[in-house]
Amino acid sequence: MLWMTLKVLLPFEVFADEPRVSRMVVETTQGSFGLLPRRLDCVAALVPGILSVELESQGEVFLALDGGVLVKTGTDVVISARRALRGADLSRLREAVEQQFLTLDAQEQALREAMGRLETGFMRRFASFREQR
Repeated sequence: MLWMTLKVLLPFEVFADEPRVSRMVVETTQGSFGLLPRRLDCVAALVPGILSVELESQGEVFLALDGGVLVKTGTDVVISARRALRGADLSRLREAVEQQFLTLDAQEQALREAMGRLETGFMRRFASFREQR
């Protein structure tokens, strides 16, 4: 049997490195689709959602991804994402996604707003400094 290898890369770590994957289902901007070892090479933008992976050793496992990019070349599949969680129970995994990803999104939004205020204040002071010269 032909297998795929799957690597899930996060900004500061390798989240998953699975050598014997028989199939997977990903969620993209164009909808969900399955990957098998003989599928043509592709690149896909992933939306936040659940990645279903069939492993030889553990059966079906689920990875929650906070968006990302998938690249399939030959039998190698590499996914780069900002955040990821792993679980076997879909309901618990979905709850964890809602708690962790949505909380972080709210924090990121507050940080972006604070940075915007800082940048605006800096630009105003810089403009007034130029006018004084």
